[in-house]
Amino acid sequence: MEVHEEVELILTDAEERMQKSNNELINALGLIRSGRATTGLVDDIRVEAYGDVLPLNQVGAVSIPEARTITIDVWDKAIAQDVEKAIQKSGRNLNPQNDGGFIRINLPDLTEDRRKELAKLAKQKVEDFKVAIRNIRRDANDSIKRLKSEGISDDEMRVIQDKIQTLTDNKVRKMDEIFAAKEKEILTV
Repeated sequence: MEVHEEVELILTDAEERMQKSNNELINALGLIRSGRATTGLVDDIRVEAYGDVLPLNQVGAVSIPEARTITIDVWDKAIAQDVEKAIQKSGRNLNPQNDGGFIRINLPDLTEDRRKELAKLAKQKVEDFKVAIRNIRRDANDSIKRLKSEGISDDEMRVIQDKIQTLTDNKVRKMDEIFAAKEKEILTV
């Protein structure tokens, strides 16, 4: 393989991995409660039913009828109890009310202190993902340095490392934008 093809592969791999980190950050922040109800609060809850463990959205229809209410219309009323238990055991402090197959989760108002705690938690998650982005940058730079023995010049290496840094800066900036939106959502009463 030609050196320039290897460089393109390294850059493409770094960009894909960084974008994956951004997507995972969005998913992680979606699990942090804000003042409004979202289906993201229950999307990853697993229900033991039919001798298997299924995602909540495969056993019922999840909807948001009001700003602070999540409802799950369980398709098979026989497993409504299992759905209720799975929500209670999720560790999200959700209190489901089972009405014979129609489960309602009312979210209480968040106190100011709780909002600040959640914003701090979101900030920590963002910082963790920024570390992942920087690790990807380091891996890409290390791969580029290994190509020096294959005839890549110092000037070419600097140009490529600048591209990697620009990519890193763009992804970190995007993470900051994602965090700013989530923080606003959490702190808005």
